[in-house]
Amino acid sequence: MVSTFTLYEADLHCHTTASDGLLTPTELVRLVAELGLKAVAITDHDTIQGWEEAVDAGLNYQIQVLRGIELNTNWRGKEVHILGYELDGSSNYLNQKLKGLGEARVHRMLEILARLATLGIVISEDEVRQFAQGESIGRPHIAQVLLKHGFIRSIKEGFERYIGMGAPAYVPRYKLTPEEGIELVRKAQGVAVLAHPGIQQLEEGIPDWIQVGLQGIEVWHSEHKLEDVKRYGTLAEHYDLLTTGGSDFHGEAQKPGVQVGRWGVSLDVVEQILSRAKQNRWNLDREC
Repeated sequence: MVSTFTLYEADLHCHTTASDGLLTPTELVRLVAELGLKAVAITDHDTIQGWEEAVDAGLNYQIQVLRGIELNTNWRGKEVHILGYELDGSSNYLNQKLKGLGEARVHRMLEILARLATLGIVISEDEVRQFAQGESIGRPHIAQVLLKHGFIRSIKEGFERYIGMGAPAYVPRYKLTPEEGIELVRKAQGVAVLAHPGIQQLEEGIPDWIQVGLQGIEVWHSEHKLEDVKRYGTLAEHYDLLTTGGSDFHGEAQKPGVQVGRWGVSLDVVEQILSRAKQNRWNLDREC
């Protein structure tokens, strides 16, 4: 893949087949290396399954890999996504919480399939699992099955016609609150960052989330307009928060036009995150 854009050194928001991305962790890291980036964060939804493979690939391709996650939460009826960086993957608290979120995802999938069946669209759980190569099952995997059988012509159409909010087979997802998501990241010694706040205009909640441990804002993102970058960059500076960025890459078929590295940050931000994570671990150890 050859880019016609100036790319950043680090893309801190990327998804793999461990959740709803189209590239394996190894394939993603290889792409990052081919594009000339220096670092990438693996931020799959509600799972850390892709970390080990990604880190091994990073050593092979000489790419710095940050161990991340993206948690979907709900606040006043709005989607609020919390990114976590450099969490302790051995944390019992983290793994128990992620197990519960995974079980909730499976339950939701089964409900969606039941609703599709009432519309005359019968697809099996096994078919969905074939597309969900990782342990984090989501609506994009159902959309891929719909596409395979010709019920839709694109993933976007699948959401609009069947499984998106307001569509006939839509089922609300079990969600944490932002406070619970931030707590989960911080208890696992990670750095909690508010993802793409410009999509839902979330500035009103930021002061309260800082009080429970929010440490950064994702300022540069594929769905942020220039005014969003300015607004949230200013807020991050005002509250002395980290300013992060990433493409939210899933793969061309999932998010057309969203290329790795076109949105991101410099390696200085990566070092800031690592430093903050180290400080978080030191603080937790001191408290214990």
